[in-house]
Amino acid sequence: MFRTRSLYRFICLMAVAGAICASDTAAQDLHPSRRPSPVGIAKTHIGDTYAKVTYGRPYMRNRAIFGANSESETYLVPFGQIWRTGANEATEITLTGPLMVAGQRLAAGTYAIFTVPGPSSWTIHFSPQLGLDGTAMMDAATGEFTPNAYDPANDVLVVEIPSAALDEEVDQFTIGFEAAGEGAHLVLAWEETEVRIPLAPPAG
Repeated sequence: MFRTRSLYRFICLMAVAGAICASDTAAQDLHPSRRPSPVGIAKTHIGDTYAKVTYGRPYMRNRAIFGANSESETYLVPFGQIWRTGANEATEITLTGPLMVAGQRLAAGTYAIFTVPGPSSWTIHFSPQLGLDGTAMMDAATGEFTPNAYDPANDVLVVEIPSAALDEEVDQFTIGFEAAGEGAHLVLAWEETEVRIPLAPPAG
């Protein structure tokens, strides 16, 4: 009888443990790290300003990334078209203080970063429109989907930055900070393309 009860309790405990593990696994599957394009974070201090970028990190997956679309070639991020600068939600940068971005002042705050890649330079847009799904918006309360919610007329800063070719291919889209003098470069790299956005403390 004692052995029977012990066996019964053991079976019950295993069933409960299995249910808990299944629940944990389901929760983990919803974590951003389980996405095909995981979440990336880059952060640094520039002078008195703390800067952090949050973005989606897509892989190439045998796709042609940057280029001019034609009848014979299709690119994931065509030249001349607005891009969320990553995957999933629009890329966002948070600054605790002002910075000079390519010589122009950007006030403290959080901004979405949109880009327009080109063959020799990229246009970088800093937008106050936050919470966008790429360039679109899904209203959770009403279920209404706005496909082109991003409006460049709201941009607080737009700069043009030269692009450069890389010697080695970058399989996963990467954003990072690299020290440069008293400031840093915000570096965007994917496929065989790199863009370096100069950041510096404000003068005075």
